[in-house]
Amino acid sequence: MSRSPIVSVVIPAYNHGHFLKETLDSVVAQTFTDWEAIVVNNFSEDDTISIVESFADPRIRLENFRNNGIIGASRNRGVALARGKYVAFLDSDDAWYPEKLARCMEHFKSGAELVCHGLRRFGEQERDLIFGPEKRATFEALLFDGNCLGASAVVVLKEKLELVAGVSEKPSLVTAEDYHLWIKLAKAGVKMRFIKEMLGRHRFYSGSQSGAVLRHMNAELSVLEDFLPPEGSRSLVVRMRARRRRCLAYYGAGRAMHRKGQFAEARSLLFRAVASWPFYFKAYVAILLGVFAGVFPKNDASLPKAAF
Repeated sequence: MSRSPIVSVVIPAYNHGHFLKETLDSVVAQTFTDWEAIVVNNFSEDDTISIVESFADPRIRLENFRNNGIIGASRNRGVALARGKYVAFLDSDDAWYPEKLARCMEHFKSGAELVCHGLRRFGEQERDLIFGPEKRATFEALLFDGNCLGASAVVVLKEKLELVAGVSEKPSLVTAEDYHLWIKLAKAGVKMRFIKEMLGRHRFYSGSQSGAVLRHMNAELSVLEDFLPPEGSRSLVVRMRARRRRCLAYYGAGRAMHRKGQFAEARSLLFRAVASWPFYFKAYVAILLGVFAGVFPKNDASLPKAAF
């Protein structure tokens, strides 16, 4: 076997053949060339396999693996197969700019153990996603204020992933398993560095099913419960912070429901947000202006970023 690469790119894939070529093209175009890419294919029913095989590049490998609906299992499979010192996650519908790996690797030389950069969102919504900063990536800040990293923007030492036993495969955490991983890494003291540059593209499409919104909201709440101390030993401060975090989850889901035109569901979730934390005044504004007048505040930077 040839010498191990420095970076292993882990790409879970399921029926994203129409996006995958662009994703792999963006990896092949990297100015930093010492990488391998592992496409973990959940037995896709489209042309995923033929697209991977069309790349006559020995650095790209295909692993057929059934994850039973748990994307964390696909990520863990890719990490287990990774030969690189560093692991870069990339979703099969996202893409990188050519300097992504080169810019990230520069920061590892100065002591970083995880590097995260900005992503340019495109598709149904277009805007720049700037993650971090470091003070928002502590254990408590991530847990109580929400996610501030994006999976396709992260490169991390493989040994740190192994230290925290990788990505959780609990079914209750599906759609928020990456968020759960960042909290575990922060709790373990992993040194995180954030780059404000846009070094990749994140495809955004909301879909039509309101059930997906509720699933992600419940996954966020499951993340919170997974890290809180037992009910009887929670201090007053922890209980209050947990209530505020639940409010943010309900509020975010309420706004998403409104965008889908699910006004009754949006109203219910926004009232749950107020009941959880009556001091979050943006929830009142959302109820008064959003549900009844059809206007939500735009570009609300106070909301936690969704886990990718």
